[in-house]
Amino acid sequence: MEQNGIKVAVVGATGAVGNLMIKVLEERAFPVGSLKLLASARSVGKTLPFRGVELPVEELVEDSFEDVQLALFSAGGSTSRKFAPVAARAGTVVIDNSNAWRMEPDVPLVVPEVNPEAALTHSGIIANPNCSTIQMVVALKPLYDAAGIRRIVVTTFQAVSGTGKRAIEELQNQVADIVNGREPSRQIYPRQIAFNCFPHIGPFLENGFSEEEMKMVNETRKIFGDSRIRVCATTVRVPVIYGHSESINIETEKPLSPEEARRLLENAPGVKVMDDPANGCYPVPLDAAGIDETLVGRIRIDPSVENGLAMWVVADNIRKGAATNAVQIAEILLKNRRF
Repeated sequence: MEQNGIKVAVVGATGAVGNLMIKVLEERAFPVGSLKLLASARSVGKTLPFRGVELPVEELVEDSFEDVQLALFSAGGSTSRKFAPVAARAGTVVIDNSNAWRMEPDVPLVVPEVNPEAALTHSGIIANPNCSTIQMVVALKPLYDAAGIRRIVVTTFQAVSGTGKRAIEELQNQVADIVNGREPSRQIYPRQIAFNCFPHIGPFLENGFSEEEMKMVNETRKIFGDSRIRVCATTVRVPVIYGHSESINIETEKPLSPEEARRLLENAPGVKVMDDPANGCYPVPLDAAGIDETLVGRIRIDPSVENGLAMWVVADNIRKGAATNAVQIAEILLKNRRF
């Protein structure tokens, strides 16, 4: 721990994203003065490593945030709705990974490569966007700045880790059952996920879209600060453990060639271009697993619309899509002396 560092708490520390938040704080050498690990009562007694020391997990209660400057939340919407305001009233800056606060007008929704300045407008709570939205806007930001974007059509292929540890276990167990001739069981997903995929992430709404799809629509407009962008999303769950993939088609305001788009992306923060399909170079989830960059390939003309481009975008959904993005927001606050 650093003597004059930031007093940090991780809420939901024992979950997949919370656990990774702890690791990312260490990897990025965030100046942690003290670290409090918070979770539900059933996790009390567990320990988690940080910088070579085993730290105890404490129960999340209303007075958990005394003397805490920064709280990274990854504990579900209902927990965030209850405890994030408590933390904010105690003077803690909350960076929340749930969907509880994303569309609140006075809560900034931040992707550091896209709208870092928004983080400085907070009133105690900052929202981390949906994982599938994050990687899409990281890839589209340089193109939006250069040529404007009128319309986005996106289909996602989302890994099971986006649902949590139990979903990973369900996929692994189903694969083992099928390979060994047993009938696979399911508790987490509405359909078998092993050797399958289904366009069902979150509840379906009255307009026929799923909740996940509408998150991408609404969050994209809020992050870009542009309500004119038309977005149509289809979100699909696939039998991959880590790494969301997205097929994205955009219609730009001004003409933009694939060559220019490729050059812009090669110079964009947080982006790595892998775009030589003739030689087998294009991103896949295994390329993205465990890294923070958003990978972009298959950049080409979309001939179905004027000023159309198509691309393939892949990122680790629990790193850039959750834990890393949250820590990057904290780094913006640190740089601007907001603790």
